[in-house]
Amino acid sequence: MILKVYTSLLLLFLVNSVWTRTVRQVYDDLGLDHWSHYTSECPQECFCPPSFPNALYCDNKGLKEIPPIPARIWYLYLQNNQIETISEKPFMNATHLRWINLNKNKITNSGIESGVLSKLKRLLYLFLEENELEEVPAPLPVGLEQLRLARNKISRIPEGVFSHLENLTLLDLHQNSLLDSALQSDTFQGLNNLMQLNIAKNSLKKMPLSIPANTLQLFLDNNSIEVIPENYFSAIPKVTFLRLNYNKLSDDGIPPNGFNVSSILDLQLSHNQLTKIPPINAHLEHLHLDHNKIKNVNGTQICPVSIALEEDYGHYGNIPRLRYLRLDGNEIQPPIPLDVLICFRLLQAVVI
Repeated sequence: MILKVYTSLLLLFLVNSVWTRTVRQVYDDLGLDHWSHYTSECPQECFCPPSFPNALYCDNKGLKEIPPIPARIWYLYLQNNQIETISEKPFMNATHLRWINLNKNKITNSGIESGVLSKLKRLLYLFLEENELEEVPAPLPVGLEQLRLARNKISRIPEGVFSHLENLTLLDLHQNSLLDSALQSDTFQGLNNLMQLNIAKNSLKKMPLSIPANTLQLFLDNNSIEVIPENYFSAIPKVTFLRLNYNKLSDDGIPPNGFNVSSILDLQLSHNQLTKIPPINAHLEHLHLDHNKIKNVNGTQICPVSIALEEDYGHYGNIPRLRYLRLDGNEIQPPIPLDVLICFRLLQAVVI
């Protein structure tokens, strides 16, 4: 018992020593005058951690407006408040902002002062999830790398809003109110470096037009898509992860080689209306087909190469790379046919 008490006291002493040393080091580095200014300019409603002087934490404070942001701040946390407006005044000195988190507030498009966002020239990450936006705010900072607008009420994307965002790599619009009419042929024009596009949980009936050519991850779950156009993926030759779960795809809605795309490594088609496994490419590694209407699996038919030729491939040859196959929630009776295992020799998991 005494040993435990001594151990606890020693641990407490060490933690306090490290904290004191850290604070003292920051204090000494800043100097007395600078330290006084540093503490006095911190908004009263917020927390300015001494060990992270470029960050300002104003989250979960019940704020109704944004406080004045000190010039030194790079990272601004304002999530989980009651903020309704974004005006220019709080950001007058905040010319170095890289990151703003405004998730879970009450911001509307009319509450965003015209041009206020585009004036944040160094901003890289903008989080506006779970607000009350009805359209993508514009204009936006040209240097943005990530724009997260999930769980709003967005039904409109202003023309040209993305045209100058050449550095944007991630655009998240999932769980909004987008219809097919909101996605025109030039909607995503200018997003030359986009890698992830998330339009899941909207009201799309068709595959979106003109997806940026460099897109690697395309998420379209929980829409009402019925048809994959012929050669649709030839325009996005780098797409690697494709999610189309919870749509209305049937066998007739998929072209003969619609998913026979060499770039796709992870294909998710769960909770659709398929009665058979669509043709796939030998490069595919993960295939999700659970909760469809598939009744049987024929390895000879679904194998992307001829089973008879597999002996000639060698151990590291061009054998199909499928490692994970999910088929539960269909009408398939186990066991998995032997020809499926012969074809997909790298399979590590089959869920049925």
